[in-house]
Amino acid sequence: MTDPADPTTGPSLVFDSKAHAHSVAEDILGILTGTFLVSLGLHLLHAVDAVTGGTAGLALLVTYATGWPLPLLFFVINVPFALLAIWKKGWSFTLRTLVCIALVSGFAIVHDAFFPIDGLQPFYGILAGNLLAGVGVLILFRHRGSVGGVNVIGLVVEDLTGFRAGWTMMIFDLVIIALSLLIVPWPVVLMSAVGAVLLNLVLALNHRPGRYLGH
Repeated sequence: MTDPADPTTGPSLVFDSKAHAHSVAEDILGILTGTFLVSLGLHLLHAVDAVTGGTAGLALLVTYATGWPLPLLFFVINVPFALLAIWKKGWSFTLRTLVCIALVSGFAIVHDAFFPIDGLQPFYGILAGNLLAGVGVLILFRHRGSVGGVNVIGLVVEDLTGFRAGWTMMIFDLVIIALSLLIVPWPVVLMSAVGAVLLNLVLALNHRPGRYLGH
């Protein structure tokens, strides 16, 4: 029996998990919102020739080096990580992740067609782009999805060790940004590193097991 006056047994810790589950409509809206924000963030980064971490950063680097389209590269680079997601996170998470990857790629095409950007100040574009991407990834995490790549690795590490996904992603991101020195001018790389830290701080400070009850 619980005592409402006792914080260890009171109603704040007694809840029906089904009451906090996301509905199908909520998951669909959440995934659409998250992928839209991630793709918009990448659009701003691409507009100022900046980089970021994760597979998005790799896709941007390859785009700059080859001129190949970003939406296609983002999709292709992320597909191999689906194998890891199937192994460690199950089919439900993997299918959601594949849908998210496809949506980000699709929204990127939409942004290119309907939101051309000229004259964007680089530092603003980098900070705004990473902030939008970070909030988008956070939304996807809370709806049991991701945009693949390092996101999957971060979540697997968090499940196994409790080490927050945001910190794992930050480590990988900084390594990828350092590699971008081979292609991108160092002032842009330095600003991009600041932006990647901002993105991962959004995740590290907000994505904590047990804090968010919806699932």
